Amino acid sequence: MSKTKDQQQASVATREREEIREPSLYKALLHNDDYTSMEFVVVILEHIFGKTTAAATRIMLDVHQQGVGVAGIYTREICETKIELVHHLARKNGFPLRCSLEKV
Repeated sequence: MSKTKDQQQASVATREREEIREPSLYKALLHNDDYTSMEFVVVILEHIFGKTTAAATRIMLDVHQQGVGVAGIYTREICETKIELVHHLARKNGFPLRCSLEKV
């Protein structure tokens, strides 16, 4: 049985719509600990997450006072890469700073 021209166009339009779907977004979360200095957290926020000093300080205070702060919102791959950079630099500098991701 052959498809009509309208049926073929409808199936193509459906496939195209599925392919253009926006990627899911994830929050990069920094977690408070008793050892990582506030200055180091600000440096991480400025250099890895591209925050201004004022924005980095606000986020650092959220981490310090609330136990967690949102460093940024990215696609999964970018978020995972930034988290790995945070963990690498924290270990290199002797800090136990933790960073995780959470779906928006």
